[in-house]
Amino acid sequence: MLPTPGLAGVDEVGRGPLAGPVVAAAVVLDPARPIEGLRDSKRLSPKRRTVLAEIIREQALAWAIGRAECTEIDDINILQASLLAMRRAVLGLPFVPEHAQVDGNHCPQLPCPVEAIIKGDDRVAEISAASILAKVLRDAEMEAMETRYPGYGFARHKGYPTREHLAGLARLGPCAEHRRSFRPVRKILENLE
Repeated sequence: MLPTPGLAGVDEVGRGPLAGPVVAAAVVLDPARPIEGLRDSKRLSPKRRTVLAEIIREQALAWAIGRAECTEIDDINILQASLLAMRRAVLGLPFVPEHAQVDGNHCPQLPCPVEAIIKGDDRVAEISAASILAKVLRDAEMEAMETRYPGYGFARHKGYPTREHLAGLARLGPCAEHRRSFRPVRKILENLE
């Protein structure tokens, strides 16, 4: 995968969890400084992702993070919140890219031409880089959330609906970072009424 000048790769993480934000990144790589080993962040070890994230931050022409909080997810739904986070990431770049490619099959509204690429996080270097930055940041936030909201296991499952998370949710009820519109959380809230 070779970087393309003026191309912003965009990806998000955190659509499936029951808690925490959805986080997106936009990355414009430097064609003169290709980065080896870029691929879908889910296919990399946490240690490798962290190393690559540092290299991306140092060598990319530009990068930015966008996010949508759990209250926004509840207000507009997870798809729209994901698109909003991606838009915020691109708007956070110090310049408008020539065009953007996003992972998946939906495009956010951007100030440049945009194309959706299915499995783009494993096919386009810029999208892979965005995937890595977004995942490293969100995972770190979820690990920090464990200290604010102990008992759910956020540091281990990152908010995904694992058996441990569902047991903690049933025992403790939802915390401020849980997405009230997601069925497992909504069902517990209904049982509390």
